[in-house]
Amino acid sequence: MWTLTSDVEAYAEVAEPFLLGDPVRNTVALTVLANLRAGMPVEDSRFGWWSVGGEVRGAVFHTPPHPVGLAAMPVEAVPPLMEALRDVPGVVGTVELTSEVARLLGPPRRTIAQRLYRLGALSVPDAPGRGRPAAPADYPLLVSWWHAFDAETGAGTGDPADRVARRLAARELFVWESPEGVPVSLAALSPSCGGVCRIGPVYTPPSCRRRGYGAAVTAFASQSGLTERCDQVVLFADLSNPTSNAVYQSIGYEPVSDHAHISYA
Repeated sequence: MWTLTSDVEAYAEVAEPFLLGDPVRNTVALTVLANLRAGMPVEDSRFGWWSVGGEVRGAVFHTPPHPVGLAAMPVEAVPPLMEALRDVPGVVGTVELTSEVARLLGPPRRTIAQRLYRLGALSVPDAPGRGRPAAPADYPLLVSWWHAFDAETGAGTGDPADRVARRLAARELFVWESPEGVPVSLAALSPSCGGVCRIGPVYTPPSCRRRGYGAAVTAFASQSGLTERCDQVVLFADLSNPTSNAVYQSIGYEPVSDHAHISYA
């Protein structure tokens, strides 16, 4: 049975212990919950949990304009969830769950295939330059890069200037500098939730690609997370980009599960 609410604390009280049972696979759900508790403003948000015999076995969250997020749940929980939610603009979750959504609602307008990776043994690449935490002076450049990342991936929602400002203030952004001291790549690192931090986004401007900077900044942010913030680091990679998947695996990231973002709106 699904229970839906707009009360984030009521949702957290019931669903958070379940989500923490597998913080790697539920990394997005836990990060969203942490951001909401930190004061992230969201209107018309909805949350829910699936229970069987009084035991929580699934969770869902929707914070517009983002898609409906499917945390871990059995496939049989999807049909009653779609009936309860009704108008669904898009869904993100494991391929087993999103495939069931597509079976129920019909073919989506757009599908983005992704793979969740978890860092095993970190292999630091040999790239020229050095990594460092982003500084306030980097703000204009990082906003322009975030705009470019959103344009390339089509994944952006909200104002990049606001997102960069918030993440810069929270010390979640890292850059790689060339030997000349010029920033050439960016990686973001989410706060630790259940002992897990998540890398993303990672962006290198086209003029600086194919020099190892993306791998270097990802490794630097990953090591910073392990040293200062968390026990495990994960990231999502777009499966349509074999280069980025190969890069992440080359520095020690190992596949966990396949996911999809399907859009109807």
